[in-house]
Amino acid sequence: MTIRDAVPADIEGITAIYNDAVLNTTAIWNETAVDTANRLAWLADRRQAGYPVLVSVDESGTVLGYASFGDWRAFDGYRHTVEHSVYVRADRRGGGIGESLMIALIERARAIGKHAMVAGIEARNEGSIRLHEKLGFESVGLLKEVGCKFGNWLDLAFLQLTLDSREAPDRLP
Repeated sequence: MTIRDAVPADIEGITAIYNDAVLNTTAIWNETAVDTANRLAWLADRRQAGYPVLVSVDESGTVLGYASFGDWRAFDGYRHTVEHSVYVRADRRGGGIGESLMIALIERARAIGKHAMVAGIEARNEGSIRLHEKLGFESVGLLKEVGCKFGNWLDLAFLQLTLDSREAPDRLP
């Protein structure tokens, strides 16, 4: 297994993983599958913002999982915080791919000077919550019934990892 930056040739695999999560899980709170053009635009947007999209691939180049982060909120005061996502192919979950992607993603966030990483996880997704806790994320809140999917209300658990020990943030010019 190799973790590297995603390239356009990975989009078919990324799209398949994304759509499986949309159609079969509560990991993504969208209900409509997307096409490869949508994911190519997403990849371009992430790159333009200076944010990584990482993929885990096997020896044949098959995408096994992907991870990325983006702005937490679009206001200047949140510029040191990112929210991430990580998704693994259904038939490869539980084998360490998500953890490896997360470790690499955390390193990337630190490398570009981010201070905090936030995870928004459907509260019943115990596997994802355990993975984040293993990596040092702390539970910081729960929003009840703020989403819905498959005819059910969904609760959103927030977890946070502080990425550095800065005592004060930089100031905008």
